[in-house]
Amino acid sequence: MVAGGLLFVAVTVMVRLLGSDMPAVQAAFIRYLIGVMLVLPMLWRMRSRGFGLGRDRVGLYALRGLVHGAAVLLWFFAMARIPLAEVTAIGFSTPVFTALGAIVIFREQVRLRRMLAILAGFVGTLLILRPGFITIEAGSLAQLIAAFLFAGSFLLAKRMTQSESSADILVMLSIFCTLTLLPGALYYWRTPTLLEVTWLAGVAVFATTGHYAITRAIAAAPLTVTQPLSFLQLIWAIVIGYWLFDEVPDNWVIGGGLVIVAAVSYLAHREAQAVRLSRLAQPTPPPTPG
Repeated sequence: MVAGGLLFVAVTVMVRLLGSDMPAVQAAFIRYLIGVMLVLPMLWRMRSRGFGLGRDRVGLYALRGLVHGAAVLLWFFAMARIPLAEVTAIGFSTPVFTALGAIVIFREQVRLRRMLAILAGFVGTLLILRPGFITIEAGSLAQLIAAFLFAGSFLLAKRMTQSESSADILVMLSIFCTLTLLPGALYYWRTPTLLEVTWLAGVAVFATTGHYAITRAIAAAPLTVTQPLSFLQLIWAIVIGYWLFDEVPDNWVIGGGLVIVAAVSYLAHREAQAVRLSRLAQPTPPPTPG
């Protein structure tokens, strides 16, 4: 989990070094196009199984690609315009939006403590943005909308896991994100420099490796152990942002980020408890004779 956090901070640094000269939609498209190349072996295995994609499943994959592609586009836009620590802190609101969406969409049970944790997450986001007290920058607003859309993507992925394998979900996300971003990339296209392509290739490799590392961490340990470690990203972002870009986050960003960290850590703890209780409530099968 620590390695995954470092890899994703490296991704944000590379996007920041890329700058805003390249249109965000083109940068996001190139990143996902390279990502498709990285998952080609898995695509070949899907082909050998015959794909087996019905119209409903293709529609669900396409919807997730549209939502996730829009989120990535906004994230690229935000990364070039606001400090690393602020991007990271606002991004931590994604699990809060995801928990709220699970309540609304999947009709998950709402308890008072869980709702208070969700409200605390929103309070943390408001502390960072401070609407009405300061002018909300376009980059901050873009990152907030991106966090909301990423939550929608995760909720769609949760529904897909009922019938699809994780590898298939990853492959189809890469394909449909690339297709979603293609029209905008063609409209704003300019010939990228070799340095820009190199940075975007690094983004694709580090992001794919980061996803793999976090997936392995989640499989190896409970959420109550792994989730708090993911918030080390805020520390990495503050340190690297100061070291490379002379960015000093204000107390509101740090305070709001810590409130969101506490809220999401509590949500992860409650989810793990709920899973343990549901397993304990399941009846024990009778012993088989012999």
